[in-house]
Amino acid sequence: MAHAAGAPELVATCWTSAGDVLPAAPDERSPLPLADRVRAVAASGWVGLGLLHADLAPLGADGLAELATLLHESGLRHVEVELLDGWWGDDDAWRPRWELLLAAARALGAASVKATPPPAEHPSAGQPDLLVPRLRALAAEAADAGTRLALEPLPWTAVRSIPAGADLARAVDHAAFGLCVDAWHVFRAGTTLDELAASLAPGPAGLVVGVELDDADAEVVGTLFEDTRDHRRYCGEGVFDLPGLVRVLRDAGYDGPWGVEALSAEHRATPLEPGLVRARDAALAVLSRS
Repeated sequence: MAHAAGAPELVATCWTSAGDVLPAAPDERSPLPLADRVRAVAASGWVGLGLLHADLAPLGADGLAELATLLHESGLRHVEVELLDGWWGDDDAWRPRWELLLAAARALGAASVKATPPPAEHPSAGQPDLLVPRLRALAAEAADAGTRLALEPLPWTAVRSIPAGADLARAVDHAAFGLCVDAWHVFRAGTTLDELAASLAPGPAGLVVGVELDDADAEVVGTLFEDTRDHRRYCGEGVFDLPGLVRVLRDAGYDGPWGVEALSAEHRATPLEPGLVRARDAALAVLSRS
């Protein structure tokens, strides 16, 4: 299925095509062949996809070059790679993963590399400026690789909301650094759309590097992590005001493709192709109302 002219552009973020594999599992590699995932994403009308470090690590330079060729031949023109963590530490144990993600970004022309914030107990939870020098340095390295660093605020971390992330991004003040705005993390952090709008405007231009659309039930099921990993809903099948979120992001100047993060036990149990179609159609229905 080719992408329809004039239709919103959708990106299948990494878990949307990963199959039956859990975030934060001992082995996060998808059980599905990467080439099959690429072809299925392209065939179902997406313009791009996200890829996890665990799936990129075995490829090496030759494998990345072959993947770049496959992406081009499949017509997928937007790539995101993730996930950098540990970057706040001083022992450089995180750097091999960072180098892998930068190498993948260079080879694949990735628009962004996603990073997670420090844990809630990190000193930066009360002193966010502690993160500024390291993030500014990482943004410079990302720029050298032709990509951008996107921090994804998470409610259980030291950067727990988009408004907190926006303040941090303004302090970092680097064109290659911005935020990934995930609907789940917006609403589960208790951020209202008015608060979101106020945090994103005025500028700076490009503050929002990427967006992930998803939905959820009214009440958290289990812990926040269990809820985000196992109980998300397809767009429009939960209680989030996704059309309102999309309008806020558009008003803030976001004009990139719309990432869709289908992440749940239900989605993991669904075969690849029908899962991609269901996630696509649900997101398009929301965007048509936005």
